[in-house]
Formats: sequence, structure tokens, C-alpha cells
Amino acid sequence: MKTVGILGGMGPEATILLMQKVMAAVPARDDADHVPLIVHQNPQVPSRIKALIEGTGEDPGPTLARMARDLHAAGAQALAMPCNTAHHYAPAVAGATPLPFLNMLDLTAASLAAQGARRVGMLASPATRLAGVFDAPFAAHGLTPVFLSDDGDLLDIIRAVKAGQGIAKLGPRLTAEAGTLVGQGADHLLVACTELSLMTAALPDAVPQTDSLDCLTTAIVAFAKG
Repeated sequence: MKTVGILGGMGPEATILLMQKVMAAVPARDDADHVPLIVHQNPQVPSRIKALIEGTGEDPGPTLARMARDLHAAGAQALAMPCNTAHHYAPAVAGATPLPFLNMLDLTAASLAAQGARRVGMLASPATRLAGVFDAPFAAHGLTPVFLSDDGDLLDIIRAVKAGQGIAKLGPRLTAEAGTLVGQGADHLLVACTELSLMTAALPDAVPQTDSLDCLTTAIVAFAKG
């Protein structure tokens, strides 16, 4: 199998969740049946929130480009990045090496379209909205993003997860945010923040839902086996 390099640490727990999802996606009978990953777990990547929302932070692009080069040097044959907001810097990552970049946003948009989604409720960091990272992928597939009219509480939830607060206590708040999106006309919910990927059990079962991290998982396994 081919080896995939992971630009991780954004956040650390979400990167571990991706590794768990990749492992669970393979019906392995032995260690050697699993997907080989090289994980650059770098929690020191400059804050995407500070750079894109507050406008005061360091540009994460150069750090992500260095991580991509490190993974290439370590033997990765493709790159993947389990952070939706960080895909604002995808050109820096993709341009840093000759390796293919498994773009989570493009993969997610294609999956949503294949499922018949039209108006997609965005459970995402405000930085994702402000940077417009899903604009081009959604437009290419005829999808309309539905953002919360006030996403301050959603950002608070994301920050609480990063701070290690109990997910069980945060779940009802995420449930309420999802309900608001449905009330605004969303016909499909998208978990577009990997911190929120840790809380998908809080989403209402009655509404179709997709987790961008699952879309990336599928692509990693397919590439490795291909």
C-alpha cells in the first residue's frame, strides 16, 4: 500500500480521530493490512482563527508548506490535512511538493452532490465562512451553503473542545445550532470543523448529515490501496 502524509495538530484530537477512522475503515486481519500513515502532529501551526477572524495572527501558510516538505522527505506519497479552515492555505501545501494533495473540501462537495444535497447547513468555524473556503467547491457542484446568522456560539463550542471541555456537556448546544440551520432551510447538515467531528452523536437523526472528515478518510484509504 501507498503511504499518506497527514498535516495534523489542528487540533491534535481531531488528527487522532482521523487516524482512528482510517484504521476502522480497513477490514484488517493483521497489522500489515492497515493503511501506512506518516503523521506530522504539529499543534504549533499558527492559529487559523487569529489569522482569519481576528486579523492579528501569523500566516499559517509557511508552516504548513514546511510540514508538507517534511512529510515528502519522510516518504509520504500523498498529503492530506484534516482541518477545513486550514484549506484556505491549500495552495501553499499543494505547491510545496510534487505529491498529490487529497483536498478534503473538494471531496466533501462531490460527496454532498452525490447524495442529492442542495442547501447545506454549515457546522463550521466562522473562519471557514470568512475565508470562503467552500465557495469554489460548492459552486462547482451546485450547492448552496447555509450559515448561521449568528455563529458566535458555534465558535465558543469549537474553542471549548480545543480547551478540553467535556463533549457531553457541549452536545446539547451543538444540537441547538443544528436545529437553527434546519430552520433556516438546510436540507443537509455538514460537519465542516474537525473539532465538531468529535460530537456528531449530538446531531439530529432526522436530517441527512455528512462529516468532511469521513470524506477524507474514504479518499485516504482509496489512495493507499490504489
